[in-house]
Amino acid sequence: MISDVTRSLDALNAYGQTQQSLQSTGTGLDTGSATQAPDAVSGFTDVLNNALTGAIATGKTAEAQTATGLSGKGSLTDIATSVEEAKLTLQTVTTVRDRVVQAYQDVMKMSI
Repeated sequence: MISDVTRSLDALNAYGQTQQSLQSTGTGLDTGSATQAPDAVSGFTDVLNNALTGAIATGKTAEAQTATGLSGKGSLTDIATSVEEAKLTLQTVTTVRDRVVQAYQDVMKMSI
């Protein structure tokens, strides 16, 4: 039960960060007409690309912190924090992947 609440809060935080990055770059998904659809697709692609790039960077940071810790030079707090961030990022990416696969399956089940 607690892990479900934690996952929901993590997803909510990730969504909020995505919205903030969209607003700061001026790439909104609020398309009002069919002529703006390519912008929405490229906006979604940019958001997904940035999220994956961030996930990879988080993993690399955790690896670097772990390597520093193994050499005896790192702070245990920094190592634990970076590893936990990488774990949460991996869980988020896995959840998004599962949702995308489920959405694809739902679309494929639709009758034409």
